[in-house]
Amino acid sequence: MRMVAGNLDAGVMSIYHHVANKDDLLDGMVEWVAAEIKMPEQGQAWRPALLEIAVSAHETFMKHTWVNALWSNRGPGPNKLGHMEAILRVLREDGFSVAQACRAYHAVTMHTLGFTLQALDFPIDSTNLKAAATAFLENADTETIPYFAEHVQHHLDNPEPGNEFVFMLELILDGLERSLIRKV
Repeated sequence: MRMVAGNLDAGVMSIYHHVANKDDLLDGMVEWVAAEIKMPEQGQAWRPALLEIAVSAHETFMKHTWVNALWSNRGPGPNKLGHMEAILRVLREDGFSVAQACRAYHAVTMHTLGFTLQALDFPIDSTNLKAAATAFLENADTETIPYFAEHVQHHLDNPEPGNEFVFMLELILDGLERSLIRKV
């Protein structure tokens, strides 16, 4: 709280007029970020709605990198609950059973947070990625890891592969669509 007060050029005690404690402050910060996530239109079909929510959440989490460590372990306030409810609402209203909606909710939210965390925590800075990949291929025993070497080479040959987040999300949505048709 002292650091927060210092960054705000305020006294520590003045912060306690606005928040009860550190947990209250962290919950408020998560809520502030959750309010930025775009919600789907009422009556929007489940697939475009989930795509919209997940892309918005991913972009928001990439913008506010610090929230990723807090998102899963902070209690839900009205904005975060609204985000969670919107995902479940579009699924249930478009014919997903309770069990299917729960699985779909977890698949989409875990993909969103997991992909974001991986992107943020990748150990090589994107500006040095080409040099690191080239050095890896020059120094690695690629005969023992031919498929991984091929993978690295593919990324060198295709530095702008497109939006991997959306590509993988579409795979998840394809699977959810099949499960909806089968009523699994």
